[in-house]
Amino acid sequence: MKQLIWATVIWAFSFSLIGEYLSGRVDPYFSAAIRILFAALFFLPFALRKRVPSKVALRISVIGAIQLGMMYVFYFKSFELLTVPEVLIFTTLTPIYVTLFHDIWNRRISLHHLWSAIIAVTGALVIRWGSLDRFYLVGILSLQGCNLCFAFGQIAYKNLKEDASEKSLASFFYFFIGALIPPTTAWLFLGSAKYPTELHQLLILVWLGIVASGIGYFLWNRGAKKTNAGALAVMNNLLIPAGLLVNLLIWGHNTNLIRFFIGGGLIMLSLYLNQRWRNKKVAH
Repeated sequence: MKQLIWATVIWAFSFSLIGEYLSGRVDPYFSAAIRILFAALFFLPFALRKRVPSKVALRISVIGAIQLGMMYVFYFKSFELLTVPEVLIFTTLTPIYVTLFHDIWNRRISLHHLWSAIIAVTGALVIRWGSLDRFYLVGILSLQGCNLCFAFGQIAYKNLKEDASEKSLASFFYFFIGALIPPTTAWLFLGSAKYPTELHQLLILVWLGIVASGIGYFLWNRGAKKTNAGALAVMNNLLIPAGLLVNLLIWGHNTNLIRFFIGGGLIMLSLYLNQRWRNKKVAH
């Protein structure tokens, strides 16, 4: 759980950094590709020192291509169509997708995990629903594509058979190599000539690549293997209040504090109920 929390803290800054400094200024596909490239370079030294079996490398590359590569194609594009708060609100369906893929994968229905996710989604909706003033259909659909890819990748990685090489930092080089393919392809065929023109834009891309993508996804996927699907679904929605809090305190954007605390409280309640249920199940 600690790894998931640390990843959430890191990612809380990403929404606003992209929305404030990159969206509309730097091509979204280029942003996604260069961000992943920096992450891959960060893990390259580990891959050079430790050999990863080809089957493991291939499996993790495929997961990376879906969970991160395809997700980023949808994710960065959505910032050109939606505001930062709208991007945050429309990510609230991710927990539902997480529990859905988990149940499909294991061929069973877990109503408890579904209820935990629904409570978390309700909390996230409470935070921003009253202040939405427009809907962009393409933006919403783009973000749901993002959510589906992210949710599927989490469950796919969570269900990898335990292998010492899968736990290594070296394996994540291949995760990012796979992730690099979709945004690079999209950039070559759909990209524009919008590149970073200021130093702070390049520095943000480096931070997003090495810290948010590289370290963040390593922590998140390792944490995902150690927790159940219900808690994993709930942790996905902790990004909503965390991202809004950063947007409010650092960039000074207005939000309804009453809704913020009520919604955040519901998300924390869903996490508590899920953990309590899990402890009872283990005890029996």
